[in-house]
Amino acid sequence: MRLLVLVNGAAGTTDDESVEAAVAALRRRADVTVAATADEAELRTAVSGLGDRRPVVIGGDGSVHAAVRALDRAGVLDPGLPVGIVPRGTGNDLARTLGLPLDPAEAAAVVLDGTPRRLDLVRDDAGGLAVNAVHVGVGALAAAEALRFKERLGTAAFPLGAAIAGVTSSGWPLRVEVDGRVAVHGSEGWAADGSTDVLMLAVCTGATIGGGALLAPDAVPDDGLAEVVVSTATSAVARAAFAAALPSGRHVDRPDVLVLRGREVTFSGAPVDVNADGDVEEGVDARTWRVERHAWSVLVPG
Repeated sequence: MRLLVLVNGAAGTTDDESVEAAVAALRRRADVTVAATADEAELRTAVSGLGDRRPVVIGGDGSVHAAVRALDRAGVLDPGLPVGIVPRGTGNDLARTLGLPLDPAEAAAVVLDGTPRRLDLVRDDAGGLAVNAVHVGVGALAAAEALRFKERLGTAAFPLGAAIAGVTSSGWPLRVEVDGRVAVHGSEGWAADGSTDVLMLAVCTGATIGGGALLAPDAVPDDGLAEVVVSTATSAVARAAFAAALPSGRHVDRPDVLVLRGREVTFSGAPVDVNADGDVEEGVDARTWRVERHAWSVLVPG
């Protein structure tokens, strides 16, 4: 077995003892080349030379996102060539959805002996993609705030970021369509048609964000559909209640939350920030996402 192990050199993980242990475990049974990349250009160069090696990502959701994007842009993203993942991020939400072990040595064993699972990919009309979740609005602001505290607080940075964003955000007038139809909450009498302020829109193939918060509890990463969550919890009290319910997934039962499923999701309206697997883009006024079923694969426990 020949492996190309991708490590985020910019994050300083190359000297992490657990990373070294994972690489050592892989080397006992495989021919391993390690590429420590500091930016997108280096990552794309590394995967362009993939050859007959299987890609393995040591890192979190952002590292997996970057690697899949690089593989895609290099024309070598193939569901027949499964990606190995050794979770080493703060949240590791995709790993949680897939049931991957968070212990590096155990994750290395899955890379060597795991079973390929074909997964969906969310692709947008601006050339981007997501492997776990996209969230628009307060979720993107929360991620940006959490980034300031991640190194010191770890997963505790996510609820802190959410609290800060919740205090400072009151929603955006957005029109949301799922498979060509405006998102309408029939029983509660509201619609995300551009006349109602939306606190957050999420497009998910994975169930969690922020290290385990159940944003889309019923999301399935390989069924060809995205779980779409729309929240209009824009008053101060409603924002606080929404934030309190989110970690356990109870927010989906609120009257100001609508959950839909679909293959194509579009929003338009006031400029708002967008977060795709931790990659934040500011001031977006329109975007369309489409689910590509079984566009790539990951090695999971057998």
